[in-house]
Amino acid sequence: MYKYILFDLDGTLTDSAPGIIRCVQYALEKCGKGSWDAADLFRFIGPPLTESFQKFCGMTAAEADTGLEYYRERFARVGMYENSVYDGVPELLQTLRQANKTLAVATSKPQLYAEKILEHFGLSGYFVTIAGPGFNGELPTKADVITEVLRRLDVAGSAKASAVMLGDREHDAIGAQQNGIEVFGAGYGYSAPGELAAADISKIAAQPTDFARFLLK
Repeated sequence: MYKYILFDLDGTLTDSAPGIIRCVQYALEKCGKGSWDAADLFRFIGPPLTESFQKFCGMTAAEADTGLEYYRERFARVGMYENSVYDGVPELLQTLRQANKTLAVATSKPQLYAEKILEHFGLSGYFVTIAGPGFNGELPTKADVITEVLRRLDVAGSAKASAVMLGDREHDAIGAQQNGIEVFGAGYGYSAPGELAAADISKIAAQPTDFARFLLK
């Protein structure tokens, strides 16, 4: 039934919280926004960072752009590797590839970083393509990233019925729905309680290997 499987990265393939949160703390301090407790910053994981800086920290668009620069300053040096692969992810990817599924990554993380992280953890070979925003404003929303992945895979029209997005936040659901494809939730990721259900995601995996039950029918 499902041939094309799109994965989110943070909160779906990897537990990237330590690096992201430390980089957000670094950026906020450099921007003069004070010290923030890590527990208050989990909501930064998933959505575009400039959006979160404005929504959660009261920053202007210009301040958010500066915050993003500071974030990337630390992330490129050390933050991207303060990260780990969720238990069961390599086994899931191997199972799906053996079932002749076409796998791709659609992330809000800049594509260059996503490629380096997946290569670092030995996962890049499972994916036909890895897509994310550029550093100059390309593909600013998750919907834009998913559109780009579908374009690269030449999935259009009725073929979209065989495509599905796997992600842990409402942005994954919104992006998938705007592209007319199904979405399954990574319940083990960074969503707030009830967030996935509120985003009309009915199939939620408690751990990565649970996705196989939904995908191999």
